[in-house]
Amino acid sequence: MGTVWGIAASCCGAATCSAVFSSCGKCGNSIATRIAYALILLFNSIVSWIMLTDWAMKKLSHLTLDYVDIKCHGELCYGYAAVQRINFALGMFHVIMALILIGVRSSKDGRAPIQNGFWGPKIIGWLVMVVLTFFVPDSFFLVWGNYFAMIGACLFLLIGLILLVDLAHNWAEYCQEKIEVTESRFWTGLLVGSTLFMYLASFAMTIVMYIYFARSGCGMNQAAITINLLLILISSTVSIHPTVQNINPRAGLAQSAIVAIYCTYLTLSAVGMEPDDHQCNPLIRARGTRKATVIIGAFVTFITVAYTTTRAATYGLALGAQGNSYGNGYTAVGSDDNEHGLVTQQPESRREMRQAALRAAVESGSLPASALDDSDSDDEDDAPAKGRDDERNATQYNYSLFHVIFFLSTAWVATLLTSSFNEKEMENDFVPVGRTYWASWAKIISAWVCYGIYTWSLVAPVVLPERFDY
Repeated sequence: MGTVWGIAASCCGAATCSAVFSSCGKCGNSIATRIAYALILLFNSIVSWIMLTDWAMKKLSHLTLDYVDIKCHGELCYGYAAVQRINFALGMFHVIMALILIGVRSSKDGRAPIQNGFWGPKIIGWLVMVVLTFFVPDSFFLVWGNYFAMIGACLFLLIGLILLVDLAHNWAEYCQEKIEVTESRFWTGLLVGSTLFMYLASFAMTIVMYIYFARSGCGMNQAAITINLLLILISSTVSIHPTVQNINPRAGLAQSAIVAIYCTYLTLSAVGMEPDDHQCNPLIRARGTRKATVIIGAFVTFITVAYTTTRAATYGLALGAQGNSYGNGYTAVGSDDNEHGLVTQQPESRREMRQAALRAAVESGSLPASALDDSDSDDEDDAPAKGRDDERNATQYNYSLFHVIFFLSTAWVATLLTSSFNEKEMENDFVPVGRTYWASWAKIISAWVCYGIYTWSLVAPVVLPERFDY
């Protein structure tokens, strides 16, 4: 039965990934690939969560002819090892992919199809790795989960915070550029309106937290909510300080509002998911919708992780990912940052002559940069049914970094599911995802770190002016 399940899962998985590519149409192979890997992570996370139930562990023990022992042995209990094994297998899959794809610069590289295709063999290999991890001693995963997975989870959270701060700056600067170029009231209203809305939402969530989660005796919640409110005021004040404005006139309340609403949401999520042993979390006492709340919360968590992972893995500015420089094997003159340059080598074919002409048109501004990808897709007469190849000139993201981020995300999922879970909650019920003090404090501290990163991004040009050029 295990073999039949593995074959069925691999076939369905490969069919799903192929369906993603076919339905994506003209969005490009790179986008379809990222969606497919996100779906794999989502599926892996849901299966890991289900493995924490008593029903799943009994089924697993039955399928393995009682090879898997569901009894507790010291610190290792029930589905803890199963969750660590499943996520370790997917993590190692991404590590192997990262090593294989080091140095891939375009889809013309012979290794590029490993990233964008061969879904059947890849999924079969992933499932084989899952099976093999069940032959590894439990003691290994006890050490892995308590130390290595914890470190990976912290790194994943840190990367997400850096991206959030970078997104805040990019959004505000984008709107300001549109205002300067178009002088449109729409962009002015959008920037001012979104800033005001996010601040009002942040203060509204703060009031809700004070009313429902900061009762007498709830010192942890009171401290977390108050510190978050103070950090909102401090970061907002710094963003409009004259010294900061002189160095970076684009800094302001728009960026602070994004950071404020995100960090306030993190704090609200933290106090809303903490255990109720001190009667400080009224959501847990609402038993009527407990199972539905747990299931919906788990799915939202896993979808958020999958989205954050793909975004972090392909976001070039903050993490140094490889951008699309449209390099095509030619040598560029006067282009230190790998932008479109002049061709100094003689083209060897008619297609290359056409490419050279297009590159010259792009360099002069007559055509958009996407024309290079469009021309390559027009030449693909041998594969008309496939989606547009938008990476023939250069990859849209760094393949190896992409898989490293996914490896860190598996560590975060494993840590989130197995950190201080309640053994009694695993009996014939779904385990609430993140309902532990560890997860609550991780979110609270993440919010504080996010404020710190954002404030440093404002202060750094003042402290280190020689390293910044506005």
